[in-house]
Amino acid sequence: MSSNNGSNRTLVPGAKQGLNRLKYEVASEVGMQDYEHIDKGNLSSRQNGSVGGEMVRRMVESYEQNLK
Repeated sequence: MSSNNGSNRTLVPGAKQGLNRLKYEVASEVGMQDYEHIDKGNLSSRQNGSVGGEMVRRMVESYEQNLK
């Protein structure tokens, strides 16, 4: 049982377009062409998670690079 408590909202409204671009780029790189139009409910948790996990890895890596 889960509820939508707003934890999945974009905190910086202007970043939504960039996050979507990153998501589709990552999905394409892991072999999911046309991810934007795929019914995500038909994908496994592993497939969807690999996209999100790679996005987070890249964002953390970018943040760490900016700290240097």
